[in-house]
Amino acid sequence: MWPTELSWGPLLLRPLRRGDRREYVEVRKANADWLRPWEATVPDPTWRAPGFAEVRSTSARSGREGRSLPFALQVDGRFRGQLTVSGFQWGSLASASLGYWIDRRVAGRGCMPVAVALATDHCFAAGLHRMEVAIRPENAASLRVVEKLGFRDEGVRERYMHIDGDWRDHRVFSLLSEDVPFGLMHWYAREQGLTGGLRAGESGPIVQEETGDDIVPDAGPLSPLDDD
Repeated sequence: MWPTELSWGPLLLRPLRRGDRREYVEVRKANADWLRPWEATVPDPTWRAPGFAEVRSTSARSGREGRSLPFALQVDGRFRGQLTVSGFQWGSLASASLGYWIDRRVAGRGCMPVAVALATDHCFAAGLHRMEVAIRPENAASLRVVEKLGFRDEGVRERYMHIDGDWRDHRVFSLLSEDVPFGLMHWYAREQGLTGGLRAGESGPIVQEETGDDIVPDAGPLSPLDDD
């Protein structure tokens, strides 16, 4: 399953590279205020978010060990965010969780639904049966992403994840492999009339929390995405 690259038009999911450092730092800095209310945190007053080198090394190790799929999100040739599949459980469960974040400057182009669809198809092809996404109830734009992709709402998990300094409720959404027998990207492209491209951009935040032991909060526990 890893390493791998997944693409659709100008969007590419790939491993984080050493050469991404400059763009990563710039994108995180430019989006700091936008991301902060949705960032995963740790209930430890001494905790500090890791920098790029630690994010990259932790992600690379986790990917090699099969504990996560730590994708960098590239749009039009530039680093624009991250998507991580983590919390893999094989055997009788065959499930995983997905989280992401994206640069607000490319929000509104339909990037994140496409990225989620590509990653989900990759996992289903490898034998997973269920993909889960947990979203704060206040995050209307991110809710629209999973709704557009056909994820089913399984209800609220109270105080489920530590976000922005406190334990927050989350709504949990799931998709099963049999829900999309021809692939989620195939279904979504047909529903949206996509032919291999993305929309020309509008602004509009959306955010989605990552879950699982392998998540590095600085690597994008949430995501301002686009609601298209």
